[in-house]
Amino acid sequence: MKPMRAKTPYMVALRERILKTAMNDFTTKGIKAVKMDDIAKDLGISKRTLYELYENKEILLYEGVKKYKEQRENEMTELYRQCPDIMDTILNIYRKKVEEFKKTCPDFYADIAKYPSVQELFRQDRKQSLDNFVEFLKRGIDEGYFRRNLNLELVAALFTSAMEFVMQNQLYKNYSIEDIFHNIVFVSLRGFCTLKGVERLDSY
Repeated sequence: MKPMRAKTPYMVALRERILKTAMNDFTTKGIKAVKMDDIAKDLGISKRTLYELYENKEILLYEGVKKYKEQRENEMTELYRQCPDIMDTILNIYRKKVEEFKKTCPDFYADIAKYPSVQELFRQDRKQSLDNFVEFLKRGIDEGYFRRNLNLELVAALFTSAMEFVMQNQLYKNYSIEDIFHNIVFVSLRGFCTLKGVERLDSY
């Protein structure tokens, strides 16, 4: 699924503006609540121009999510590189995730499940996410924070499944995101930490 090709520098820049505006509207108001007409009005462009670049809302959402995921991966890679150890990485990722969820309308997460192309994008990304999490665990073991007798693939799969359960059952509507993250991430993480890891978590 691809947007229409932008043929001039102006149209290329406009396509980026459209993505930024649309994703901001989707995340703050919910996808269903935002019409293509609303996006065109926010940008001060005609509906015809908008549809020349993005044929429909699903294509626009797909491109927006894809761009977001690329930016997030770059940020996580840089964070992973800069943090002095894996426990500091955990804390920083936790803070970023909580801040992101707080700024996002709950309806956004419910609405996004209705777009097959976006769900396929998530499905394709799942294997890479699991591989990244396994590498994350290996670093924690090497640094002495996680126990060495872990089944890394199983732990990564369980964490991923837990977060998918949260999203599919919309638990974020009944519990604060801090409570969800604390009980899934920190409580579970404590279970496979060494004494050194537990002491570090408790200090947070």
